[in-house]
Amino acid sequence: MIIGLTYDLRSDYLKEGFSEEETAEFDQESTVEAIDQTLQELGFKTDRIGHFHNLVKRLTQGDRWDMVFNICEGMYGIGREAQVPAILDAFNIPYTFSDPLVLTLTLHKGMTKRVIRDAGIPTPDFAIVEQESDIDKVELPYPLFVKPNAEGTGKGIDAKSKVNDFIELRTICLSLLPRFVNGLIVETFLPGREFTVAIAGTGTAARSLGVMEVILKDSAESHAYSYVNKEFCEDHVIYRLVDDEAAKECEEVALAAWRCLNCRDAGRVDIRFDPAGKASFLEVNPLAGLHPKHSDLPIICNFQGISFTSLIRMIMESAMKRKVAK
Repeated sequence: MIIGLTYDLRSDYLKEGFSEEETAEFDQESTVEAIDQTLQELGFKTDRIGHFHNLVKRLTQGDRWDMVFNICEGMYGIGREAQVPAILDAFNIPYTFSDPLVLTLTLHKGMTKRVIRDAGIPTPDFAIVEQESDIDKVELPYPLFVKPNAEGTGKGIDAKSKVNDFIELRTICLSLLPRFVNGLIVETFLPGREFTVAIAGTGTAARSLGVMEVILKDSAESHAYSYVNKEFCEDHVIYRLVDDEAAKECEEVALAAWRCLNCRDAGRVDIRFDPAGKASFLEVNPLAGLHPKHSDLPIICNFQGISFTSLIRMIMESAMKRKVAK
């Protein structure tokens, strides 16, 4: 069975002149190498395809694969994470992880929260700011938290993201709007503990692989799991596996969100506790990082004694069920 690998290498984009922040979500060569080698250990033949444009070129040349292991983030547009799955659907080639609808929806944090809220899953109140005039329309109690509406890896988040009044809100919005074309999301700030839940599987078969608390050190940027804190996590963050009542509540919220959104195979859900001590959905990552040592999903698996090989096997087994179903 031949497995194609689609991915965006950070080094490729840096060579083209993109910035460190612009390429923050893209993968290192070591991540691709680890996935490739692990798939081979599991008995698959592999073929490294690369990014979206390489995929299109290979498809027009007539190349085909039994399945594609897709970790492409894409560069442009609100549907950038959905581009590879969409074209693979057009060619009836199965792939790992979520479909174009899910990947487009979940990249837009505001739209995701509307679906989550409609399903009765707790999430902080929010407003979307797409232009300067929207700032005056934000009617939420302070403090608030401001972040890009369609970015991951903590991009656009720092110690100034928590705002305590309208002047601070306006200042940070005007600073971020020119940088992030898909706008900003402004949420009620939740002061409680922060967790991320690792999930494997699809639908009713989805299960939690563990709950990890994210604890910021004194050296970290305050208030948030920011880009800097993530990029230099060894210096600024303590990760702690938890298995208590709080963890159980996190798992309930995370699995409800995962199933509500129809996410597939594996990923993460971020949770934070509100002032009343209740777990609230922050966001979901259905295309989570897979660096064996530095990405949150493998970190949780390592805490649980789940090897990287076992994680990749779980992802493939979940995706293979769809292939068999066809």
